[in-house]
Amino acid sequence: QAIANCNDYLISPIPDRPALTSIMSAEEVANAFVQHYYQSFDQSVDGLAGLFSDQSMLTFEGQQVQGSQNIVQKLKSVGPVKHNVKTTDIQPSSNPNAIVIFVTGAIQIGGDNPLHFCEFFQLVGTGPGQYYVHNCVFRLNYGL
Repeated sequence: QAIANCNDYLISPIPDRPALTSIMSAEEVANAFVQHYYQSFDQSVDGLAGLFSDQSMLTFEGQQVQGSQNIVQKLKSVGPVKHNVKTTDIQPSSNPNAIVIFVTGAIQIGGDNPLHFCEFFQLVGTGPGQYYVHNCVFRLNYGL
């Protein structure tokens, strides 16, 4: 039971989540997305390809890449990771079909000590209950 269209939002069903039977709130969509995104990232970056489109843009530590294939390649270049999400903030965007999400947490890269990170997403709707990542910005947070 997939939550949304495979090509536009979630590429596989999330276990223990009901099928989309009515329009989900922005918070429900965002929380389901965050759970799915980081679980997929930690298990197989290739599983993220369906969340992005050719118009999607990723800024990763200041480096911009565009398009699903380029984004997946950039994320793969990080190596094996494990995310631990601490906070998720959600707001509607100026576009009624978009949601902005800000995530903070810790990331362990290749078994090294965890580092703090923050990540911003803008999800854009392509139809009822269907979203893709239009914008994503990732930064590691070092001691200031």
